[in-house]
Amino acid sequence: MPDLQVTVEGVEVVPFAAAPLLAFKLRVSNSSQQELIHAVTLRVQIQIEALRRQYTREEQEHLSELYGEPSRWGQTLRTMLWTHASVVVPRFTSSTVVDLHVPCTFDFNVAATKYFHGLDAGEIPLCLQFSGMVFYQGDAFQVAPISWDKETQYRLPVQVWKKLMNDYYPNSVLLALHRDTFAHLQQFKTREGIGTWDEAVERALTLTGEPVRS
Repeated sequence: MPDLQVTVEGVEVVPFAAAPLLAFKLRVSNSSQQELIHAVTLRVQIQIEALRRQYTREEQEHLSELYGEPSRWGQTLRTMLWTHASVVVPRFTSSTVVDLHVPCTFDFNVAATKYFHGLDAGEIPLCLQFSGMVFYQGDAFQVAPISWDKETQYRLPVQVWKKLMNDYYPNSVLLALHRDTFAHLQQFKTREGIGTWDEAVERALTLTGEPVRS
């Protein structure tokens, strides 16, 4: 029966996709090197292990919306679910490398986006937990589940995530608004003869005394 091990050899930004996409390079190895693996349906749960890194004072300020004041982080800083992904591993013996495509979002209503955006540098500690099915050749064609204890850790460079978002959303962010709020902003934009949404928000901030970009 196959005994699979999965590790992450690296990660790349996928260019020109319909939405932001990271490709995790997964090395899938079987302890029995001569055993023929017909295919693997690999499901992956990716968690952010926020406790496994240090944070600068600036990062603590950026992450206060998620975790509150640093004095409370002993109670509030916890592992969080980032996303689920899956990949079909094709036929191999011994080991092979496949790309696990992980869709990313720049929606600031998503906790993981707030976390990634709040980091200035360094690495993001991840835990990838695996499940799925293995189709292999024993005495006959056989199928077996992947053990639930299969997991691996990987430290995703913060700059890779920042490059991804800069490539897909250069000098911009996505912000979801309630429809009523959008309608009021649209009325303000039209009434004041403002050309762009950027200018409308800047004008509104100026009226409230909030600082705007230089």
